[in-house]
Parts: sequence; C-alpha cells; structure tokens
Amino acid sequence: MTSALHDTPYAWGRLALSLATACVANVGMWAPIVVMPAMEAEFGTDRGTVSLAYTVTMAGFALGTLVIGRWVDRVGIAPCLAAAACLIGAGYALAALSPAIGLVIALHAAIGFGAAVGFGPLVADVSHWFLRRRGIAMAIAASGNYLSGAIWPLLLAGVQAEHGWRGAYLALAVIVPALVLPLSLTLRRRVTEESWVAADAAASLRSRTTGLSPATLTALLFVAGIACCVAMSMPQVHIVAYCVDLGYGPAVGAEMLSLMLLGGVVSRLVSGFLADRLGGLKTLLLGSALQTLALVLFLPSDALVSLYLVSAIFGLAQGGIVPAYAIIVREYLPAREAGARVGIVTFATIAGMALGGWMSGAIHDATGSYLYAFLNGIAWNVVNLAIVAALLGLSRPRRHPLPT
Repeated sequence: MTSALHDTPYAWGRLALSLATACVANVGMWAPIVVMPAMEAEFGTDRGTVSLAYTVTMAGFALGTLVIGRWVDRVGIAPCLAAAACLIGAGYALAALSPAIGLVIALHAAIGFGAAVGFGPLVADVSHWFLRRRGIAMAIAASGNYLSGAIWPLLLAGVQAEHGWRGAYLALAVIVPALVLPLSLTLRRRVTEESWVAADAAASLRSRTTGLSPATLTALLFVAGIACCVAMSMPQVHIVAYCVDLGYGPAVGAEMLSLMLLGGVVSRLVSGFLADRLGGLKTLLLGSALQTLALVLFLPSDALVSLYLVSAIFGLAQGGIVPAYAIIVREYLPAREAGARVGIVTFATIAGMALGGWMSGAIHDATGSYLYAFLNGIAWNVVNLAIVAALLGLSRPRRHPLPT
C-alpha cells in the first residue's frame, strides 16, 4: 500500500530543491574552520580562543535542530527556512563588522542556530514525501551537509585570499539569503491533515516496533547518538592536528578531512539504499561496526599512505550513521512527530561531536598522544553497538497502525 503523497515526481523534485538548500544553509558549519587562522592573526589571540567560534557554532546548531524541528512540525519547512536564512545573513554581516573577537564568537551561535535548518529539520520534511524510497531520499537530503563541506571551504578560501575573512563573511551575508529565500518559496507545499493519516496508514504496513514507549526509544537513540559521534569526532575533528603532530603538516590533514567527507557522501547514499532494504536499525548497526573497525585501523597507521587509506575507509564507514537515526525515527514513531524527534536525535549526534572533539583534545593534552583518544573513541563506539544491537533484538513488525 502507498498513497498519492509518496514517491511522486513532485517528491523527487522537492528532494532536489531540498538538497540544493542544504548545500547552502550548511555553510555555517564549515566557514569558521576556514577563517580561524585569519581571525587568530588579526585579533592576536591564541588558537584555543579562536576555535571557540566553531564550538559555539556547533552549540547553536545543536539547539537549532531541537527548536526548528518543532516549528517545522507546526508551520512547515518554508517559513523556517526563510527565517533561518535571514538569521544566518544577519549573523555573518554583524560578525564581519565586529571589532572584538568575543563578539565574533558569540555571533556564531546565531549562525549555527540558523544553519541547523539545513540538516535535521530539512531531512525530516523530506521523509514525509517518500515511503518506498524513504531511506535513500533522506540520505540524499542529509548529504547536503557533507557536500557543503566539500564545496564551501574551497570557495571561501578564494574570497578570503582576496578580501580577508571579513570580506568572505560579508559575501555569505548576501549569498545565503539570496539563495535560500527563493528556494524556500518552492517548498511551501505542506503535508495536510488528511495526508498525515494516509502517511501513517501506509507507513504502518512497513513500520516496526520495539515494544518500548516513544519516550524510552527516543532516549536510547539519544544516548546511542552521543556515543557514536564521540567516536566519530576523533578523526574528523583532529585529523589535521594529528597530521601536524606526525610532521605531515596541516595541508595534508585538510586533504584527509576532505577525503573523509567525500567518502561520507558515498556512504550516506549507499546506506540510504541499504535502509530501504534492511531497515534503519540494521543499517545503523552495520555502519557503527564498520566505524569501530576503521578506528581500530587508525591505531597502527602513522605512515602517510596508510593514513590516506584509513581516512577513506573511515569516511566510507561513518557517513551513513547519522541519517540512519532519522530513518529509525520514521520507521518506529508517528509521522506527525518527525520534526521534533529527528531534532532530538540529531541534537544528540551533534552534542556527541562537540563532546568528543573536546574530549579527544583533553586526552591528548594529558597524555601527549592521540593513542588514548582513539581508544576512548573505540570504547564509546562499543556502547553504541550494544544499544543498537539490543534495539534490533527487540524489533518486530508492527501489528497495529501507528498512533495519529
């Protein structure tokens, strides 16, 4: 059974527009990484202080997934995109004009909050328009995050070389609203009340249950999301610093990071296909197991070629993990709660990245090596595997319709 709402040409066209929107809106995650050295030089501060711009961005991003996700359930994605685009543009403009590093850092909270609309909330909206191909559709939408990371740093580096970091930020203050506002108008169509009922009825034939309450299942996914992303953050956040420690330099580390992100795009697409056939929990378990293996492979790998190879393996392993949580939410929980609950699990994954990024640095400072940071990541990943395996053991086909 399906409905006229799902998997239509309109749905695929809407997905393409959503992907384009995500590629623009997610620039907020990557811009601070590009401009940090220039900010450090201009303000005469240390690397730890200026890196707070990224930390604050991620904190705003995490909060944005919760707040905007709830608003998407109430008013639809289009008004949220429009408001977020204006917030992002204002944040970049004010940061470019700010005389003090403290104010610049604070403004990144607003930038990150607005940028969140291009990830969890947008993925949740896409999920309403697909049933048979929901996994791959959600994976494509989530790939906008990594595609943004592959595209924008190169573009911003060129602008920064000519006009400095302030010029790059002023350009983003114009570009983001100029692109996202028109795109938001193309996504004004909403899922109607009748469509909610049809969507849940159609999804009930494919959905599953663990026998746990929605709150308990969401809480377990929350913990699992933190655990897997504490592990994920070790290579993704620290690969550049790791390469500097090994004497290869930051440029080599940046290449490895790009390799991870490109591998992550491939992984997300493959995981989407798998989720349509295996379900979200099996796909998440597979991705988490492969991520554990990739982290183990980092332990003996300090030669240049082996690091490139393991970085590629890591990207191919981990890219599909975060979208799998959103797919699980859509398989096990009511459609009308998708924005809020996808926001909650996405918040957990971002919080895990922030926690793991800090934790790995603290372990390195305490031990003088990244060895124990990798081991810490592996331990957190084992926790994730245990939770996902337990949920998979409880999973069974749903016998009654999803509650509306």
